[in-house]
Amino acid sequence: MHDRCPMCALRFNREPGYFLGAMYISYGLAVIFILAFSTMLWALTGWGVAKIAIWAVLLFLPFAPMLTFLARVLWIYLDQKIDPEIN
Repeated sequence: MHDRCPMCALRFNREPGYFLGAMYISYGLAVIFILAFSTMLWALTGWGVAKIAIWAVLLFLPFAPMLTFLARVLWIYLDQKIDPEIN
């Protein structure tokens, strides 16, 4: 992640623990994705629960880094809406 935003120069490096909220957002997004993959696999294949869970997690893994980045962006956005930092 960049140190500053290239558009507005907002500093991304925060105090320790700042992105803890982003972990919760990332977890929620992961649950939604895995449930969506599981439902899709169940509807298309009719496999058992264990096989669907394994495949859903394996299909989710390539998306995990992107969701982590998205969660951080959402967390910074929420923080700036609630308590804007003036440069």
